[in-house]
Parts: sequence; C-alpha cells; structure tokens
Amino acid sequence: MEARSGSTPARGQLLNGGTAARYRAVVADGVGRVARRVAGVDRPFTGVTPGELAPRVAGIDLDRPLGDATAALDELDEVYLRDAVWFHHPRYLAHLNCPVVIPALLGEAVLTAVNSSLDTWDQSIGATLIERRLVDWTAERIGLGPAADGVFTSGGSQSNLQALLLAREEACQAAPSRDARAELLPRLRVLTSTAGHFSVQKSAKLLGLAPDAVRTIPTDAQRRMIPAALRREIERCRRDGQVVMAVVATAGTTDFGSIDPLDEIAGICAATGVWLHVDAAYGCGLLVSPTRRHLLDGIERADSVTVDYHKSFFQPVSSSAVLVRDRRTLRHVTYHADYLNPARMVEQRIPNQVDKSLQTTRRFDALKLWLTLRVMGPDQLGDLFDEVVERAAGAWELISEDPRFEVVTKSPLSTVVFRYLPTGPGRGLADAANLYAREALAASGAAVVASTTVDGRHFLKFTLLNPETTLDDVGHVLQLIAEHAGRYVHERTTADLACRVG
Repeated sequence: MEARSGSTPARGQLLNGGTAARYRAVVADGVGRVARRVAGVDRPFTGVTPGELAPRVAGIDLDRPLGDATAALDELDEVYLRDAVWFHHPRYLAHLNCPVVIPALLGEAVLTAVNSSLDTWDQSIGATLIERRLVDWTAERIGLGPAADGVFTSGGSQSNLQALLLAREEACQAAPSRDARAELLPRLRVLTSTAGHFSVQKSAKLLGLAPDAVRTIPTDAQRRMIPAALRREIERCRRDGQVVMAVVATAGTTDFGSIDPLDEIAGICAATGVWLHVDAAYGCGLLVSPTRRHLLDGIERADSVTVDYHKSFFQPVSSSAVLVRDRRTLRHVTYHADYLNPARMVEQRIPNQVDKSLQTTRRFDALKLWLTLRVMGPDQLGDLFDEVVERAAGAWELISEDPRFEVVTKSPLSTVVFRYLPTGPGRGLADAANLYAREALAASGAAVVASTTVDGRHFLKFTLLNPETTLDDVGHVLQLIAEHAGRYVHERTTADLACRVG
C-alpha cells in the first residue's frame, strides 16, 4: 500500500495498513534480541549498581533521536537488557516475581498493537466481554455466588484500595447527612494482622481515615491472624465508640506465605456485621491447584477478594483483579460522564467497565490470562503453582537440617525465611552478616535473594515462584550465603581481636 498524500516521516511510525510489514519486522527484531538474551543468561543479575548505570542513562540526549529502530534496540541493550534482572533464572529467589508463560506473552503482543481501552464498550467491544467472563470465572473459582462481580486492576495495592473504598462507603451509609459522615470518618477502623500487606496502611491514608485507623492483630507461631484477638479488638473498638469498617485477612502473606484462618475470621465478621476483605494476591494460585484448594476454605465467605494473576498465575505485570460478593457495592466507584458513559447507557444495558473501576483508560490485561487459559487450561497453571509450593517445602527441610542456619515457620505456600547463624565470638554479628551476604550475593550476580526482619532481627528470604528452580539450586545459593556471611564474620572478629591486642 502506498503512503497517503502528505505523509511525513513521523506518520510513517504509526501502525496502520501501510506500515504493518515494517511493524512485523521491527517487533521480530526486538523479540529476537530478547529471546537470545533469555537463552543466553547464565545468572539472574549482572550486579550493576545505580552509580554505574545512571550515568549511561543520563547521558542519552532524548531530544536527538537515533531515527532507526535497530540503533535504538542496540542502545536499549546497553541501558536495560544487558543488566536486567531475569526472573526466569532458577537462582532468582527474591520477590514475588514469576517467570511468565508464553501464551500470556502472545496476549501482550496482541493487546499492545490493537490498543483497546477497557473503559467503555465502544472502545473495546469483545475485550470488555472477555474481561467480564474472566471476572465471572474467577468469582466462580472463589465461590462468591451468583451476584458476584469485579474488575481487573493494575495490581494488588490498587485492588486492596478499591476494596477498602467500597467497605468505607458501605460503613458510611449509616451516616444520614454530610455532617454525620464527617463525624464518622475519624472513627472508622480497619483490622489486619501484623503480617498483612503495607498497602492496607497506604489505602487508609488515601481514603482519608485517621492516622491510627489501621489496627494490627497479633499472629500465632505460623504468622496467622489469631481469631480470638480479632474478636477482642472488634469488641474494644466498639466500646471506645469506633466503627470497624473492614477486616483484611491475608491468604499468603508476603514474608511468610501464611494463610489466615479464613473460615473462622469470616464467622466473626458475619456475626459482627463487618466487611471481610481477603487479600489473596499471593495465595490466589491455590484457586487452580489440583491438590491444595482446601487451604483457601472460607474465602468464599468474603465480601471482597484481591487476586494477583501476575504472581501466582505466571502472568506478565500487570494482571490483577478485585472481586466482590455483591455487584451492587461497585456503585460506590461509579460516576457518569456525559461524554463517556452517560447514565442512559445503564438502561440500554451497554457494558462499560469504567462504571466499576477506579481507572478510566485501562489496558486489556485480561487478554493475557484469557489466552493462557485457552492454551494451557487452569489445571496446568495449578500444577506449576503446586511445583513451587513443593519446592519450598523441600527447601525448608534442607535449611532446617543445616546447623549453619536458623529457619522460621514452614510456609503453606512458597516462601522460606531464614538466616545464617555465626558461632562463637561472631554470634553477635548475625544481623550484619546476613545483610552483607545478601548484598555480596547480588553484587556477584550469582543469585538474588530478599531480606526482611522478624522480631527486630534481620533474616533472608527465598521466594520460590519458578518451577525450574531445583533443590540443587537452593543448596548452591545456601553455600554462597554461608561463604559470604562466614567471610564477613571472620574478617570482623579478626579485626576486633587485632584492635584489642593493639
């Protein structure tokens, strides 16, 4: 097809019928480069520091384009691909980042080229129906019932924010006037466990709640919320004239992978008339597990649920959703704009996802999960998640039997929290030694692990979300940690001894 009259070089960069062949070639070049990188990676990270990489990025003059995709990709390799952190590598063991399945990558390629926007039907057509079908499918997996609904979001933090916004608005319905609402807001409380996600506190701040609105409930030895303590806190809040607007239970805490006793917590919330939100951003993989679905028993009683497909369904970021038991509660985020989604469209039964979402313009992220399910099916996804859970159990056994390490509670999911334990005169250096070992490991690029604190002490953390990770990989990383930490302790104790002698 010939270029239209008046075409310019800039217009030649637009994807259309006349540029489709070049689009295919350019994208194929980019995909080929990434594929070669993925195939050739021998460690998860290069160890590059901000001080080393930042000058390279800062030195690029964005006002002087290269004018050629090949040159731009060459440059991108220098400032991004070469030093990327590769989550598919079996010795990436740090955060809740998963390797991604190929059907989802196909979905990513399709959705970015078509560029549908999921706010209104007239911008998305079939994309809206696909997202709605996936929301229904997820709600069915949870067991929320026939009145359930939901919407895709950018991630667990946004899903938690929207769920708590709905809970706040439901609580505020008891206020008969604006003045009464203003008086009620400072008294609203949100209860979650001490191991819950920090997005609960962030959401409370964004929702205009009091600085002390979030009350944390103690956990047991398995880092699960203690139901009796929850019941006592609800009673205490009410005695003090406060209103518990929501309880946030966690199905898969970030640090420990612990799952709160959902059914017992749901019973307490039902008896006290409190909104129950379950943050299953991590544990949602159990929804498709052939063997472990029972670990989520009680989630079906929730008023709202967060799921992160980009954690436990092996999807690319972003892919998350918030689900609600009663679709009517989504009215709290509905606003009708005459130019976009006028109220008459509701009567005309035109499906506009913006009526349910905090966002307006929104990507068709649901397509990635759709193609994954159509190619692989839920059982294969569940098998992958079961594999990483089993691998974590094996890692926990390996570490618990190694006298060089101390391990925290065994997770029902795929995290292991542990630390190196120096002996003799270096015992007091445990915190510093573990921090040093993590940094030294990252600097070498041989492996990437996470860190956290437990009861004020520094620990390391494996988060296993890669079925390709073996116990041999785990054992190798443990040996590296012991070597780095042991070297640090030896050097420190030797230096201290020399100072005392001197």
